[in-house]
Amino acid sequence: MSDQPGFFDLDERYAALSAAGDPLLRLGELVDFELFRRPLIRALRRSDRRKGGRPPFDPVLMFKILVLQALYNLSDDQTEFQIRDRLSFMRFLGLGLHARVPDAKTIWLFRELLVRAKAIEGLFDRFDEHLRGHGYLAMSGQIVDATIVAAPKQRNSDPEKDALKAGEVPEDWKDKPSKLAQKDRDARWTMKRGRVKRLEDGRPKGPEIMIPAFGYKNHVSTDRRHGLIRKWRVTDAAANDGRQLAALIDPENTASPVWADTAYRSKRNEKMLARQGKRSQIHFRKPRGKPMPVTLAKANASRSAVRSAVEHVFAHQKGLMALSVRTIGIARAEAKIGMVNLAYNMRRFLWLEGRDAPA
Repeated sequence: MSDQPGFFDLDERYAALSAAGDPLLRLGELVDFELFRRPLIRALRRSDRRKGGRPPFDPVLMFKILVLQALYNLSDDQTEFQIRDRLSFMRFLGLGLHARVPDAKTIWLFRELLVRAKAIEGLFDRFDEHLRGHGYLAMSGQIVDATIVAAPKQRNSDPEKDALKAGEVPEDWKDKPSKLAQKDRDARWTMKRGRVKRLEDGRPKGPEIMIPAFGYKNHVSTDRRHGLIRKWRVTDAAANDGRQLAALIDPENTASPVWADTAYRSKRNEKMLARQGKRSQIHFRKPRGKPMPVTLAKANASRSAVRSAVEHVFAHQKGLMALSVRTIGIARAEAKIGMVNLAYNMRRFLWLEGRDAPA
C-alpha cells in the first residue's frame, strides 16, 4: 500500500506539469486576473438586482472558467468535468482537490448575467488596456477582415424563413413559447466563396465554388505589428462586410494604413478613411467585363502579402480553439465570440512575451 500514489505526491505532479510547459501556469503568471474584478462586479450588479441572485462563487474565478471554455471550446458540462479531472485546470483556478467546483448550471448562470449586462466588450477593452500598458501599442497600421462562425442549423419552412428575413415572428411560433425558445431568429444563411487561386489579371484559375453557411460573422481589426485583435464586432452571417468598417477602425493605431479585401471597397469607406486620416490599402476591384489591369493586380498582390496575417488569427480560432456557436440568439453568440477574441489575445500575449507559445 505504501507504493500507492496519494495526496502527498501532488506537489510532484504539479512540478511535472510545470516542467512540461503548462500554458495555463504561464497565463496565470503573466495576466493578473484581478484587473477584471471591478468591471465584473459592476456588470453583475447591472445584470441581476435580485437578492441572492449572484452566483455563490468569486467572480474572477468564474471569469477564468469562461476563459478556459473559450481556449478549449468546452460546453458547460464538459467544463465542470474537466475542472474536476485536470490538475492544470484546478491550479489555474486556484482550487484544491477538496474545493467546491461550480457546476454546469452555475457556469451557465454566470455567463447569462454577463450577456444581460453586455459586459464582454468592456472586459475585452480592459485587457486591451493591459496590453498597451505592457508596451503592446497598436502600431504599423491595421488589418480588417471577417469570418463566418457556424451555428446550429435551423430547419424552417419557406414561409418561416420569409418571416424571419422580414424581422417578424412566424405565425405558427407565436403560441408555442417552447418552440420559439429553441429557434435562432438572429443567425442567417449566406454563401461563402471557396478558395481559388487567381491569375495575374484577376480571373480565377479554376471554377469558383459557392458554399452555403449558416451562423454569424466575427468582424475583427488587428494591428499589423503585434497581430492582436483591437476591435471586433459580431453580426449575422449575411451582413455586409463593408458596412462594418467604420466600427472596426482603431483610432489609436500609430500608423495610417488600413488593409482589407474588396468587400470593404466603396466610395463611402474611402471617404470615411480619408476623414480619419487613414490611408486605404483596400484591394482594388476588377473592372466589370474587363481584365484586371496589371498595375492593380500587382498592387493587390502586395496588399495580400500583408492582409494574409489576419487569416492566421481566424485559423487559430477555428483550429486550436475550435470556434463555433452552440447557443441561440445574437446576444449569446456575441458573448461567445467576444470571449474567444479575448482568449486569443491572451494566448497571443503569451507568445509575444515568451515566443514559445503557439502564435
